[in-house]
Amino acid sequence: MSKHVTHWINGKPFEGTAERRGDIYDPAAGVVSGSVDFASSTEVDAAVAAAKAAFPGWRDTSLSKRTAILFRFRELVHRHRDELARLISAEHGKVVSDAAGEVARGLEVVEFACGIPHLLKGGFSENVSSRVDAYSILQPVGVCAGITPFNFPAMVPMWMFPVAIACGNTFVLKPSEKDPSASVRIAELWAEAGLPEGVFNVLHGDKAAVDGLLEHPDVKAVSFVGSTPIARYIYETAARNGKRVQALGGAKNHMVVLPDADLDLAADAAVSAGFGSAGERCMAISVVVAVDPVGDELLAKIKERVAKLRIGPGDNPESEMGPLVTRVHRDKVASYLDSGVAQGATLAVDGRETPVLGGGADGFWLGPTVLDHVTAEMDCYKDEIFGPVLTIARVGSYDEAMGLLSDNPYGNGTAIFTNDGGAARRFQNEVEVGMVGINVPIPVPMAYYSFGGWKASLFGDSHAHGMEGVHFYTRTKAVTARWLDPSHGGVNLGFPTNG
Repeated sequence: MSKHVTHWINGKPFEGTAERRGDIYDPAAGVVSGSVDFASSTEVDAAVAAAKAAFPGWRDTSLSKRTAILFRFRELVHRHRDELARLISAEHGKVVSDAAGEVARGLEVVEFACGIPHLLKGGFSENVSSRVDAYSILQPVGVCAGITPFNFPAMVPMWMFPVAIACGNTFVLKPSEKDPSASVRIAELWAEAGLPEGVFNVLHGDKAAVDGLLEHPDVKAVSFVGSTPIARYIYETAARNGKRVQALGGAKNHMVVLPDADLDLAADAAVSAGFGSAGERCMAISVVVAVDPVGDELLAKIKERVAKLRIGPGDNPESEMGPLVTRVHRDKVASYLDSGVAQGATLAVDGRETPVLGGGADGFWLGPTVLDHVTAEMDCYKDEIFGPVLTIARVGSYDEAMGLLSDNPYGNGTAIFTNDGGAARRFQNEVEVGMVGINVPIPVPMAYYSFGGWKASLFGDSHAHGMEGVHFYTRTKAVTARWLDPSHGGVNLGFPTNG
């Protein structure tokens, strides 16, 4: 039976009739598996109104009670992690083990948010003047919105709402319409944990729902993760409407391999970071920068590993990489194979020829692909492909490698593979990128640090989660107070008095 996914507003599923709906696909079979309601302005207004109404009570809920609910939510998500992983795999296409890892990384942010009593501590200075004390407090901003992509339907929302809710805000999540089920199941788990109605809401839909949130006067802050063009649009539109914004954009992540590197380690890293989740992640390694003379040997080791990867449906335990999320996206990614060759690259591994372990013939399949001898002028280098296409650029020196990274408009993540500590330290100091790995291919920070890039990979000042997340979802208030000693008898503020 085809499933139907609807909004979650004020603690329960939406009971109205949607004016528009979208299709949900099974990417492995290439067929429609269900439908999802698309929000109109009516549903946007209802979700924001529910969040606004719930805000005063949640803001004034004690930190200990907030923390208790967060702990219960954490345990419920952990208990249902396999169920969530299967929901994600069925709609996104990633293998279940990848989806389970996504849930686990999201839970790390929930665990970080469980420490909110400590994280919200302000400062205090006694006697800044005679019998005058000064202190600062962190207060929630109000109704917050999160707009999240298809590639991590559980993890990316969990970068946002646990911290926002822990800080005393209420939240409206607009997940991707391509894989909406996980967000509704998460809402159900919040309710089971005891979160009051209206504190967490889920709206499904397309640009109409997004614009409704960006323009709504009662939404005070907006978080976004997605492509750079949309991140720029989110930032400009929300900021123009007076909102606080953090908009994380696209990436073109380079992995520099120096001649002294362990090439087996580097090849393992390139394959796992390039093809995990079918390359549909903003932290995927999409460019291996081989500092010659290692290029030929490194390519040989990468090809050896790629040949052993098993491609198949996400629910097949033998599958190591699943399909892409939609047919349109698969076709766009595959187009870079032809354009790359036409522009001078060498097609070292053609993912269109990769055999599939079961799955429908109409599934959105594209196996791991390697384009060698890629240069900065090629479209396959310039564009964020967001699929299982690993490109290899060959350079003659460290300085030439750094030139590639410096000239690239993105600054999300990068890695260097070397056994030279001095080279690694120089790299981390010089590179204009927000997240750096040293012999680590996917340098996603732990939850108590913050996630985000530089340059065209971030619009706004704040990165996600960690202390930057706490600061994004709170406003600082400075208080200066004088309390008179009972024996003082009054205070003279220096004003003239009429006798």
